[in-house]
Amino acid sequence: MTRNVIIAGAGPGVSGSLARIYAEEGSRLGLLGVEQSVLAALTDRVAEAGGSAESVVVDLTDDAATRAAVTQMGEHYGSLDVVHFNPSVFREKDPLALTPDELLADVRLGVGALLTLVQAARPFLGPGARISVTGSMAADKPWFGAASLGVQKAGVRNLVHSLDAVLKNQGIRAVSVTVRGTLTSDGPFTPDRVAAALRAAIDQDEASWATELPYDG
Repeated sequence: MTRNVIIAGAGPGVSGSLARIYAEEGSRLGLLGVEQSVLAALTDRVAEAGGSAESVVVDLTDDAATRAAVTQMGEHYGSLDVVHFNPSVFREKDPLALTPDELLADVRLGVGALLTLVQAARPFLGPGARISVTGSMAADKPWFGAASLGVQKAGVRNLVHSLDAVLKNQGIRAVSVTVRGTLTSDGPFTPDRVAAALRAAIDQDEASWATELPYDG
């Protein structure tokens, strides 16, 4: 099925693999990220896989700029079928070294930016549209050495539950996939395998919809 897909926090890892999966189906992609060179490389990958992509360099913590970018893409495509949220911050500081301002800055990207993304996309989302999030086992088993990451992943998963509750009566559903492993270049936790799990979660049966699904490899 051809879809109009926005990927926020697009890069070479899981989000890039998800973009390629949709590209192979002929979907049209809108890519949001902070590095032009990364977006350019991913746009080429999408084209090679048979899809098409528009990209915008944007800091997702900039509310006004992100809203403008999403609105631009929504107006360009006319509607949006899938909105995927990928970013988080890995800051290697334990709770005794992490400052409140650093924690809030990390949560601003890893959780708060999802609000901006969904609110801006909402006018273009109709029945059958889907919101997805790359989750992590850090939500349940945080590593003290990167304390803010667990807070981000727990927070964004919680927010997904609330978004789904608000939107489900309009036929729009939200899901996070909790990746219970560390990304590797081979084995069950490659970006391609995790992206396939995300793709399956997005297309799960609405009659038995789950707002959080684990990926155990």
